[in-house]
Amino acid sequence: MFDRFARLLDGLRPDEPGPPPGRGGGTALALTGGGARAAYQAGVLRGLARIAPGFRPDILTGVSAGALNGAFLAASAHEPFPVAVERLVDVWRDLRADHVYRLDRPTVPQALARFVRRPAEVSPPAEGGFLDTTPLRDFVVGHLGPVGQPMEAVARAVREGRLGAFAITTTSYTSGQSVTWVQGEPARMRRVEPWDRPMRRAVRTPLRPEHVLASAALPFFFPAVAIDDAELGHGWYGDGGIRLTAPLSPALHLGADKILVVNTRYGQSRAEADAPKVQAYPPPTRVLGVLMNAVFLDVLDRDAETLHRINALVASAPPGTWNGFRPVDLLVLRPSVDLATLAAGFAPPLPPSMRLVMGGLSSGDGQSPDWLSMLGFDPAYVEALLAVGEADAERQADELVAFLEASPAAG
Repeated sequence: MFDRFARLLDGLRPDEPGPPPGRGGGTALALTGGGARAAYQAGVLRGLARIAPGFRPDILTGVSAGALNGAFLAASAHEPFPVAVERLVDVWRDLRADHVYRLDRPTVPQALARFVRRPAEVSPPAEGGFLDTTPLRDFVVGHLGPVGQPMEAVARAVREGRLGAFAITTTSYTSGQSVTWVQGEPARMRRVEPWDRPMRRAVRTPLRPEHVLASAALPFFFPAVAIDDAELGHGWYGDGGIRLTAPLSPALHLGADKILVVNTRYGQSRAEADAPKVQAYPPPTRVLGVLMNAVFLDVLDRDAETLHRINALVASAPPGTWNGFRPVDLLVLRPSVDLATLAAGFAPPLPPSMRLVMGGLSSGDGQSPDWLSMLGFDPAYVEALLAVGEADAERQADELVAFLEASPAAG
């Protein structure tokens, strides 16, 4: 029912077979990636809960660290939105670097050598990446339930109608595809046509902790996560942002009339974007930071621009001639400060061998490298991110209220 409009964001012809979209899909909350930066999202949501305490997203979509935030929100969907958000804030405040990766790991070079030379012998989550993420696995299991079992709190939220749908995107290292795992109300899912593409799959399944862990598995830093599925079989999965070319697409396919996105990417001015970040030859940490921003954070801006153009095209024609398309309201909230620059004032702990492999913490330009801001699970940094997010939401209170209260255009 909702598939036709989303096809444009997938780069496919809108006249391919598929039923036209309906209305009344509700508001989607889309949470992007960014590692430790995702604490900013919790701050934004805390501000939103104060501004609009009656808000409850009908659809949740998450990728990378945004999948973690989405899962914690979905698991608390039986609570009023402000209470659910406070639980999420508490999770971030309780989080420490040693809850995400082991700090006493002395043999990163040996583990990586085994990964390169004898990958069949690798045993994740202790091996397979720069970092041993056994603590993160234990942390997620403690909050969301055992690996291999459906997240009961999420299933209950869907079953009781408190959440229309929840979608988590991962990247399959086994097939190279982007795979979005979806759990939703049966009535809603009957109106949704699966959005299978050559390099993109949507799988309807009870969501499990391993879906969350896989989506948040930063490539190279975190080991891949095994997922067994009745439809796709056994596979290894990593961060959902790697191949996610259309981050708004899951919300659109699930029928959203409005999409509220909380991004962790700072919107630079032209002058800031043009300013040189390094003068000498760029060090590896600088190259890695640019690469990670391009893969995990920049694609949303392109997707949002496409949606705005489609909205303008639809609005320029009489409703009777929309031929199955529909306008979808979009609001993107982003940091008012560069979160990587903010991270420069903090020194998150890392295993000594990791510091050696990465050449220290300096990017060579006197600033904290972007990749470090994604791994900066430092309590003071988290508090700063929460404060910036909350202040940004309150600064845009009027815009948020107008967005949430406005009625979507009829289709």
